Amino acid sequence: MKMIFKVAKTELRNLFYSPVAWFLTIAFMVQCAFFYTYTLYPFTKWQEIFEKNNPKFKDFNVSLTSGIFLDPAGMFANVLQNLYLFVPLLTMGLISREINNGTIKLLYSSPVKLREIVFGKYFAIMLYNLLLVGIVGIFIVTGIFNIRSADYGMLLSAMLGFYLLMCSYTAIGLFMSSLTTYQIVSAIGSFLIVFILGRIGSLWQKYDFVRDLTYFLSLSGRTGKMLQGLITTKDVIYFVLIIYMFVSFTMIKLKGGRESKPWFVKAARYAAVMLLVLTIGYVSSRPALTGYWDTTVGDINTLHPNTQKIIKELGKEPLEITLYTNLLGNGANRGFPETRNDYLAALWERYQRFKPDITFKYVYYYDTDDNDSSIYRSWPGKNLKEIAAQVADGYDLNASMFMPREEIRKKIDLGPENYRLVMQLKYKGETAFVRTFDDNVFWPQEEQVAPALKRLLKADLPRNIFLTGNLERSITKRGEREFRLHTIDKTNRNALINAGFESDTLSLDNADIPANTTTLVLADPKTALSATTMSKLKQYIDKGGNLFIVGEPGKQQLLNPLLAQLGVRLMDGTLVQLSRDEMPHMATPFLTHTTAYLADEPALILLREAYKEHGDSMFITTPGTTAFAYADTGAFVIKPLLQTIENRAWLKAGALVTDSTPPVFNPAEGDSQAKAYATFISLERKVNNKEQRIVLGGDADVFSNLRQGGGFVSKGFYSWLDFNHYPIYTPRPRPLDSLFTVSSATAAMLKILYVWILPGAVLLFAIILLIRRKRK
Repeated sequence: MKMIFKVAKTELRNLFYSPVAWFLTIAFMVQCAFFYTYTLYPFTKWQEIFEKNNPKFKDFNVSLTSGIFLDPAGMFANVLQNLYLFVPLLTMGLISREINNGTIKLLYSSPVKLREIVFGKYFAIMLYNLLLVGIVGIFIVTGIFNIRSADYGMLLSAMLGFYLLMCSYTAIGLFMSSLTTYQIVSAIGSFLIVFILGRIGSLWQKYDFVRDLTYFLSLSGRTGKMLQGLITTKDVIYFVLIIYMFVSFTMIKLKGGRESKPWFVKAARYAAVMLLVLTIGYVSSRPALTGYWDTTVGDINTLHPNTQKIIKELGKEPLEITLYTNLLGNGANRGFPETRNDYLAALWERYQRFKPDITFKYVYYYDTDDNDSSIYRSWPGKNLKEIAAQVADGYDLNASMFMPREEIRKKIDLGPENYRLVMQLKYKGETAFVRTFDDNVFWPQEEQVAPALKRLLKADLPRNIFLTGNLERSITKRGEREFRLHTIDKTNRNALINAGFESDTLSLDNADIPANTTTLVLADPKTALSATTMSKLKQYIDKGGNLFIVGEPGKQQLLNPLLAQLGVRLMDGTLVQLSRDEMPHMATPFLTHTTAYLADEPALILLREAYKEHGDSMFITTPGTTAFAYADTGAFVIKPLLQTIENRAWLKAGALVTDSTPPVFNPAEGDSQAKAYATFISLERKVNNKEQRIVLGGDADVFSNLRQGGGFVSKGFYSWLDFNHYPIYTPRPRPLDSLFTVSSATAAMLKILYVWILPGAVLLFAIILLIRRKRK
């Protein structure tokens, strides 16, 4: 060990008595300084502008630690992107210099062992890598002081990833230096090997027998999790194995140069090391043997406790996930074999951490809806098999790997899933689908996966019954006034069906209300409710069933007989709210304090904070609404959910003309005005030893397909009516590191200090040292 330190000391002395190490150190320092300070300065400038001009500004509400250091424009991302340019210059002379100068013979003839030579030289480079880590540390320490409550755990994890990657690069450079006497050839070779290992993970991914091999050897993305604050044993072991492999290759090469043994013996040594590395790498990457450490403050890389609880309920029984990829369906390219590793890493690895006994299967097929003739119009004169062959050829795939329509339909009916990329979960004989979506995220998130897992446990899922028979809004039609988008549309990430809710329709004239109904929905009837319907609704209400009723201006008389049982009524007329941009019937009530606490919708959580800090709220546009009249003296506790701003709206009696001159308030025509109007209200009471919840609304269009189903407001309503069992929310804490503690003037000074003064001082020191060394 003492000899290793001596060799390392000599190597470090040689390294720093040459201009190369100093040049790389200064270049690296300038690079770090540039990306840190030039990101910091504009942030601090805008913070000052906001603080001076917006009294409600509290912080940026984003993680500045991630923004400054880890985002694509941050310091770490850019430094790692250019890191491979430094390594060849640093390592090109480690061994080749000794060979070229003939000093390698002196080392061989000395009592120093070969492994001590190699370990000593590599140990010297590891120490130099620590110098680079120290330079990064300067900016991390500065960031901790510049950012309020900086997430130092994330930064330390990123530093570990940086150091391991640097050590891997230099191990590669060490080996390449042993292959040639020319330093420039060594540098070029190091660059090529690093380039190849960075790209090999995308090669031959369509072939099962080489996919895992090339993906394992790939350096690309190996630091991705560490840069986000998640340290895994398989990533750490991977870097250790890469280092071990190339350092071993170096010793094998140098040892082989002193022996006269057949080539196959030497080749066997390389193969043995490679086989050992692959074996350990494969075993250590198994989910059951992988350890995780989420170093971030809010455990942002870890499944939410709500999801973890569901996974824990699954126990030790295996979970099977089958990915069905339709060659002719939406999202097909995300399910092809070449993207399989990305699919597992992006979606399921977080779940495998808590349930390693998940097995994955893949089914490839081609099919299309029998009623969809568009594909045949796009490929005139061809049948489905011929079309599939052409599409497969376009993707450079073998058409024979895809099951034909007749065969796949014998196994499973994917028509209800629109023949798009979908995953089927199987557990103890139960099945559930997890869907993909045509948005920027594409893959399902926790809020969509968690209810599917819950379904496998035979949980009592919430069931919403939508009444029919009186021209109510439909949950099956795609028209702009209907309710399909937010209820049963499987392609909408935020639809109730993807949040665990079951939706069905029912006519009370022909059937009774099922006992397992969670919420009964009456959405804007256009004809009078029959006596049978009214009787069944009264019984349902008296028993304490939950209700969601929405009406429209002009149809108040159809709902008021029913609402009278609840002690409320829809007021006559249409709410008018004049504005510069909108038509007069487009009222914009605000979400009340009660609405903010209905559910853990992310937008509602933000609304709570706005109420606490500034008393502010959010506004929602209601395209034609009326208001409620009620006296909070009955059996129900009644609270407004959406309410107009005081003295901003009035009720216009009779027909309202919206495409002419603005209406004028006229009491003589029956117009009325109150201080404020409640357009949506909630009702609560205790009945039959349980809590009854009801939501009433004066506008149905706000939940229509045209209005995106009401967005987070409608989900909040349905969640509250289900006593917040579903959706299974996974809220994350607000980032604490969302404000800077320095001014823009200080940031400007740091820019000068780190980009110019500090590198200049190091440069001056290096010049003096090298000149004095040359004189000696």
